[in-house]
Amino acid sequence: MQYRELGNTGLKVSEVSFGTWAIGGSWGKTSDAESLKALDYAIDQGVNFFDTADVYGNGHSEELLAEAAKGKEDKIHIATKFCRSGDIHSLDTYSYESVRAYCEASLRRLKREAIDLYQVHCPPTEVLKDGRVFEVLDQLKSEGKIRNYGVSVETVEEGLICLQNPNVKSLQVIFNIFRQKPLEGLLPEAYKKGVGILVRLPLASGLLTGKYTKDHVFEEDDHRSFNENGEVFNVGETFAGLGFQKGVQLANQLNWISEGRKSMASAALRWILDQKEISCIIPGFKNQKQVADNLSSITEKPFTQQEQEKIRQFYDSQVKKLIRGVY
Repeated sequence: MQYRELGNTGLKVSEVSFGTWAIGGSWGKTSDAESLKALDYAIDQGVNFFDTADVYGNGHSEELLAEAAKGKEDKIHIATKFCRSGDIHSLDTYSYESVRAYCEASLRRLKREAIDLYQVHCPPTEVLKDGRVFEVLDQLKSEGKIRNYGVSVETVEEGLICLQNPNVKSLQVIFNIFRQKPLEGLLPEAYKKGVGILVRLPLASGLLTGKYTKDHVFEEDDHRSFNENGEVFNVGETFAGLGFQKGVQLANQLNWISEGRKSMASAALRWILDQKEISCIIPGFKNQKQVADNLSSITEKPFTQQEQEKIRQFYDSQVKKLIRGVY
């Protein structure tokens, strides 16, 4: 395992870490036994950082992480998120009383005294511009309930707003071959300011695994079946905002990235890891095989400058114009 600095937090995290949305819910059927087996395997392979949220299975993924990390709390770093169990548009949700309650509930589920990285969970832009939530987080940090805080953002603009606050230690962004906009300004600015970058949806909801055909049907409780067009939350959170049919078509045009590499998925992850600004990727998983497959990206050969340019041109000419929503 390779480790990278998480900005200037003082934490060194595994460059391939994992997100736990899938084992919490909204990604189809899951098995707690399989989830715990996968978590144990990841930890045995040197993974020391996991991302979760209080709304993933109504706290269930936090509870699973607590069980997996039992006895290893000082070695396993956990990031969790808050605000989406309330009205994200109401400033009351971001008051000291509300955020403290969210934080203490997560601490109970995680069975920890402090949260390593506490993140605002994709709040509206106006909340970030208001800025009072950061004062609340400063207070929680002074009380020892959190060690660092960051923001999970939907857009480049929101990320740049967050970077104006010197105490924001990390940004969690959607970034993959289908979503390259952060390269244009956000990632370099964050790197310059020593802010860590966590990459979610690195495989564009599975499109960049190359395993789907256009006639695939997702389970009813999988967000890929009920949020393809942003019906429930931001459209960019599902298939990078491309839509499934178009995404499969574009993924087929990218098959070449797997040439000389283990798989299209591991190649797509390697492309992200080749960017120096990235602290870690946090792909999801449901079982041990998926963890192992994602970890294989560590030993993939880096992309050449010529390959990087080919991917950039593909994004500019074929992908960018098709992404829906503000990003």
